[in-house]
Amino acid sequence: MAVAVTDANLPIGVFESGVGGPTVLAALRRHLPGEDTIYLGVTARLPYGTKSAATVERYAQQAAGVLVARGIKVLVVACNTASATALCALAQEFAPLPVFGVAVPGALAACEVADSSEVTVLATESTISGGAYQRALLHQRSAMRVLGRPCPLWVTLAEQGGDASALADTILLDGVRGSVMLEQTADAPSTLVLGCTHFPVFRTRLQQLLGSQAQVIDSAQTTAGSVAAALQSEGLPSNRGGNIQFLATDGMEGFQRVGATFLAEGISDVELVDL
Repeated sequence: MAVAVTDANLPIGVFESGVGGPTVLAALRRHLPGEDTIYLGVTARLPYGTKSAATVERYAQQAAGVLVARGIKVLVVACNTASATALCALAQEFAPLPVFGVAVPGALAACEVADSSEVTVLATESTISGGAYQRALLHQRSAMRVLGRPCPLWVTLAEQGGDASALADTILLDGVRGSVMLEQTADAPSTLVLGCTHFPVFRTRLQQLLGSQAQVIDSAQTTAGSVAAALQSEGLPSNRGGNIQFLATDGMEGFQRVGATFLAEGISDVELVDL
């Protein structure tokens, strides 16, 4: 389905396989406060990480189709698994509609600031095993040492509100370096990429724990920056007021509760859709 975009007043379309995507939505609102947005949480099919590549691609095409049918000017895939698996297929199917994933902008930002030491990608096990961030980083700097570290406990911590506590700090530091004490920061990697949509909620605390020598790259922010730059270059920015239309496929109450934590504002009305 070819989609020619000429109307700057169309909204931005965003979809994610679970409830973490509002961190990307929040970043888009900071970079583009006047843009309207349609956000789809494909909550009935989570997690994507346990599905085959063919299934993830099919699910992603269906989710994107819902947004495209409602009229959007750019598509943002706020899901690491779908970004790694289905981005090329989505770009081909909906061309010339601009399509953005979260892995490449985060990798580009990390490469810009990384020194000669390794870059550590912090993500879910499925994202690490899929290797999207590692490939994107090595494509830019083939000699770079890239470490992928799965942080499954971070997802639970984020969905429970990520309260600042000694236990939360221990969980965060364990994800970064393994089991270490809070005061042992000398061996921390210098560049970290937050490769899960849940993880931007920890960026400020990680920076505090690791100190100014650590570069913490928020892929939600870098993706939003890329979208803003693309809209500007294509003459498609809008200032209609920044309204959000929320869609979800299941678990409306949980979507509203957890999504509000990641968006940092309340989510009131959510339309139930079926894929």
